[in-house]
Amino acid sequence: MVGMFLTFSVLGMKKIKIYLVGDSTMAKKEISAYPETGWGMPFAYFFDSTVVVDNRAQNGRSTRTFIEENRWKSVLDSLSSQDYVFIQFGHNDEVKTKKSYTTEGDFKSNLTRFVLDAKIKKAYPILITPVSRRSFDSTTGVLKGTHDTYSAIVREVAKEQSVPLIDLDVQSQDLLRKFGPEYSKLLFNQLEPNVHPNYPEGKKDNTHFNELGARLMAEIVLSNIKVLKLDLVERIAKPVLKK
Repeated sequence: MVGMFLTFSVLGMKKIKIYLVGDSTMAKKEISAYPETGWGMPFAYFFDSTVVVDNRAQNGRSTRTFIEENRWKSVLDSLSSQDYVFIQFGHNDEVKTKKSYTTEGDFKSNLTRFVLDAKIKKAYPILITPVSRRSFDSTTGVLKGTHDTYSAIVREVAKEQSVPLIDLDVQSQDLLRKFGPEYSKLLFNQLEPNVHPNYPEGKKDNTHFNELGARLMAEIVLSNIKVLKLDLVERIAKPVLKK
């Protein structure tokens, strides 16, 4: 009887999409990049059949280039009322040596634009601070913040526009501290030479995750959905009841 109730309750709910808008730490990966994994990949499996996770995040993109390449327009054109837009930028916006660099003022303006555009479509924007890099001080072993300025801007926009905030920067830093300087390597795309065919010369990446790291970051996002009491909580996948 309980299983029947769950089936009918799911069937009665409007189907929605969760759009993921951001950079490489969130994005889908080509097979040639494995085991590099964006946290948006495992995140897609957390929900029931009433939710489709549409991952539009792209490697190397900033808020500015995402707009300039009409990627944001493509999201808006598809966006419907009651859909969600999870927005996580900062990694590429903040680096002055990259072509994707976005000034602090433009970063704030672009985030505000994303939020207001989504609201006009009667969708629900969720702002996310950029996930932490693995950057431990070689002398003290203390984890260093790598997004302090741009994360603060995300928080500021969330407050000004009264939209939910997931502070992934702070919470991912907490996770990396628990793992520590050495064991935190197990969460990132770090490989010794001749271990994986995609990286015969090895890889030392402190920005992009492997499968484990991506799943743990996705779980942080999921836990925030529950803490924020978003309507999405009702759509989180439930265990299949055995007869």
